[in-house]
Amino acid sequence: MGDWYLGIIGVLWFKEIPNMYAQLAPRQQHSSSLVVRRFVAFSALLLVSVFAIQPERMQAAEAAVAANLEAADSEVDFENLLGENAQRLWRGYKDKEWPSGWELKDGVLSRVGGGDDIMTVGEFADFDLRLEWKISEAGNSGIIYRVSTGDNASYVTGIECQVLDDDKHRDGKNALTSAASLYALYPRSERTTVPVGEWNKARIVVRGNHVEHWLNGKKVVECEIGSDDWKERLAKSKFADWPKFAKNRKGHIALQDHSDPVWYRNIRIKRLVQSE
Repeated sequence: MGDWYLGIIGVLWFKEIPNMYAQLAPRQQHSSSLVVRRFVAFSALLLVSVFAIQPERMQAAEAAVAANLEAADSEVDFENLLGENAQRLWRGYKDKEWPSGWELKDGVLSRVGGGDDIMTVGEFADFDLRLEWKISEAGNSGIIYRVSTGDNASYVTGIECQVLDDDKHRDGKNALTSAASLYALYPRSERTTVPVGEWNKARIVVRGNHVEHWLNGKKVVECEIGSDDWKERLAKSKFADWPKFAKNRKGHIALQDHSDPVWYRNIRIKRLVQSE
């Protein structure tokens, strides 16, 4: 059998089909899609053995399947926050109804007018939050977590992962307030943003007091709430005299209305336990 034919089979089975199911994962029950992907991977290996690919090609094929399975496993047990029931999963920070300044269309949540942050109805303690964001030129927004209600703004209690156009917004000149920083407390370790108008892949992991911010596959912030380092930074920050800041053990997740157009998609979250 010609190399061109085996090449086509390899691309279809080891790349395109697993990637297709990986793309579907945020929109479906992940346990079900994982079963399907495992079946695809098993079938692929069986197909390879039938066509008797050389040993070195077999090794490469097995490695590709293993990588796809690892990616699939990492998406298991996530809740899609922008699915068909999204209207029941979000509210305004100050209003229990869906805020008029936000629109959900074709799986993309965007700020289309002013008025309020949009916030999850549910509260989360330890979690792995994954999403994609795209900011407008010179734009500013934020992902604020462990938020409680009853104050003038979500950031009175919540911790913010900055969403920003680093090139055109003044906050981008300082790593403490640049994209993916833990706003005004911990700078991002390196710049990993893509150009304005393109989608950034963000991840926030919170376990107890341990916090991680990831952007486009790189961990750019890691810290411990309440540590000596945290306390020292807090004392020097604008939050020093904010009695409610970062005190919540659990809370809502808010997307900030900072008067600029911003877009979010593929928002999904997994509740964690301390042993994970």
